[in-house]
Amino acid sequence: MKRILGIMLGVLIAYGGWAMEREKSKFNSDWDYLEQPVSTWVEANQQAGWERIDLPHTWNATDVMDQAPGYRRNASWYKKSFEVERLSEGDRYFLYFEGANITTEVYINGNLATTHIGGYIGFEAEMTTYLVEGVNTVSVRVDNSYDRQIIPSQKSDFFIYGGITRDVWLVKTHKTRVSSVQVSTPAVSESSASTLIDVTLDGTETTAYTVRTRVTDPKGKVVYDQETAAKATQSIDFEIRKPKLWDVNNPQLYQVQVELIKDGKVVDTVDDRYGYRWFEFTQNGPFYLNGKRLLLRGTHRHEESAGIGAALPNEMHRQDMEMIKGMGANFVRLAHYPQDPEIYKACDELGILVWDELPWCRGGVGDDTWKTNTKNLLTEMIDQNYNHPSVILWSLGNEIYWLPDFENGDDEEEINAFLSELNDLSHELDPSRKTSIRKYYAGADIVDVFSPSIWSGWYSGTYKGYENALEKSLAKYDHFLHMEYGGSSFVGRHSENPITGDGEISAGDWEEPINQVEYPNIANDGDWSENYIVDLFDWYLSISESYDQFAGSAQWAFKDFGTPLRPENDIPYLNEKGLADRSGKPKDAYYVFKSYWSDEPFVYIESHTWTERSGPEGKTKNISVFSNNETVELILNGKSLGKKTRDMGQYPACGLNWDVEFQEGENVFEAIGYKGRKVIAADSLVVSYSFEQAGAPDQIVLAAERLDNGHYLVSARAIDKKGLRCLDYEDRAYFQCLAGGELVKDQGTPTGSEVINMANGRAAIEVIPDPKSKKLVMGVYNQNFKGTYLEIDLKDINP
Repeated sequence: MKRILGIMLGVLIAYGGWAMEREKSKFNSDWDYLEQPVSTWVEANQQAGWERIDLPHTWNATDVMDQAPGYRRNASWYKKSFEVERLSEGDRYFLYFEGANITTEVYINGNLATTHIGGYIGFEAEMTTYLVEGVNTVSVRVDNSYDRQIIPSQKSDFFIYGGITRDVWLVKTHKTRVSSVQVSTPAVSESSASTLIDVTLDGTETTAYTVRTRVTDPKGKVVYDQETAAKATQSIDFEIRKPKLWDVNNPQLYQVQVELIKDGKVVDTVDDRYGYRWFEFTQNGPFYLNGKRLLLRGTHRHEESAGIGAALPNEMHRQDMEMIKGMGANFVRLAHYPQDPEIYKACDELGILVWDELPWCRGGVGDDTWKTNTKNLLTEMIDQNYNHPSVILWSLGNEIYWLPDFENGDDEEEINAFLSELNDLSHELDPSRKTSIRKYYAGADIVDVFSPSIWSGWYSGTYKGYENALEKSLAKYDHFLHMEYGGSSFVGRHSENPITGDGEISAGDWEEPINQVEYPNIANDGDWSENYIVDLFDWYLSISESYDQFAGSAQWAFKDFGTPLRPENDIPYLNEKGLADRSGKPKDAYYVFKSYWSDEPFVYIESHTWTERSGPEGKTKNISVFSNNETVELILNGKSLGKKTRDMGQYPACGLNWDVEFQEGENVFEAIGYKGRKVIAADSLVVSYSFEQAGAPDQIVLAAERLDNGHYLVSARAIDKKGLRCLDYEDRAYFQCLAGGELVKDQGTPTGSEVINMANGRAAIEVIPDPKSKKLVMGVYNQNFKGTYLEIDLKDINP
């Protein structure tokens, strides 16, 4: 389908009543895609098999989670035809790519317009000299092949998705344009704020132009408006009184508009937003924002999701950040690379501080080509994200010494020399922000802010050792943040006796060893239950929230995410350390954080994924309710078990826990949250309880239920000879649809994985019935029970 450029760009855009002559529109729809790694555009155009797609797109949307080892690491082609009605010597045309992984060549009508090395960052291709009136074609070759010259290292613990994974924009400008607007706020206080706006023009002439700079406050009031003679580069310097400060609880944003004017007519306009705030990492102490102590409460975010990989639409980027803010977080580390522009926009608007990270993740230091590519990516990251008030840290990498890709790539002297070079470059490009790094101890004194690796209770030690680790780090590092803590939890796996904080497994140290195989640790030997991780996070937060000198931390990670390094996990190739599953559905642990951090009233009974339990008659079990309400009442089968007052000095659940004696059969729980006498939140849970312990597994049985979307949820349960569910059975289940439907698979989710370990003797998968079939036939297999089958009559839905 051809696109007419004149129609796309013919609408004059307006902002706040000011004319904008620059014309910009999304260029995402109706591309053709060829999954062939041919080298030239001529060869590509000769190939059959092009398919119609829309952007964003990755060819690794599902193959990263299928059962074949590895994933596609190669080149593919994209092309799109569009029509230009009329060309003018006074106009220029560009394509702007927000991101393509990992090396890109852009051709216009067969002419190479630009190349870009490195993913996760934006770049533009000028089309002007290659366009013709009539039909034009843009062809793009993107390659995510193994290349040790480009960070991140291939040994990183995440997938390197190939494709045009973010939006593409079509831009038309005047022949002389505003190419950059960079806003600095060198001095900010409650009473005044200095502002420096650096404007760069791109074009053959500037003398005939003027530049008008206009700034409005968050309510739209003009606070600065001046017109000056144009120069190739110029700085506009002014001060405002009583600025409206950007804060995590009130993220006030100013608007800057730069107009390029010729003969009284606006010929180009660039808009951006920025904020006034100041911050400080005090020595061996806390973090301050706008002169007030702020505990950084954070998590990490990988750019991927179930079924679509890294090709997220903007609304999904926004949903992730709203969910992070919804649990009360005020800080996010972008792991381990710069992310979609929508993420920074959301953080600016929602009030989330950002640790932005150069993708130097493992691999050691490389040769001169590698260094050039790495410095270029750092420069692009800082230049493109400079104006965002949410960004406070430029991270120069993560675990950079580990698993070198080059001979002697782990040489400490060489790494330090290059890290120092990056640190100086970062401060040169942006003197206002701090640099940081995680888990490279030899470089702790090179950067401004350092994070050691502390995984107490997971990769070593017990979670009750966290306080000792925290105290040591606070004393040892001048400016200390704690990035990464937590552990894996498999949705629906629970234990009546989870490992305690006193720890049955301990390496005797507070940092994890390099080789985790050599030492006993809970990552290898624990149960990976939701209970254990809830207890671990509850303990960590009870410590970190009470430390006045602590700057803050970021839990690892917000959602489960795909990785090529973990094929033996409960869901193969999935890192299960998320607070939510890969589709964004919260696990129990999400509510632990919300209970400490969020102001939105809620209660959550632990656990909604633990509805079938067993134990001896007459023995009490402790039930926790996570809530931020001052008082919570727990009710069992209509009888109140009493009200309790939330107290952060108590553990678990800040004292909101009750010893409960279950009755056999159905147990109905209600939790009610109060503010004073007013009910402000409630939750309910039904638990089926048995006084009889299941025996050895005798068979696996299948059952199905119809979902609201018309699909079926087929569940497999391991039962003993009496039909009791074997709650400690965790063996792997292999689902197959033999006839009449299609599995929802390769999603990396608890109901979207054809190969999955059982959780408390149960596994399930979603199945799409064939609208033409009369019968759906399902099978489940494993080594112990060979095969079990289920026939589902589809006559009612397919008469």
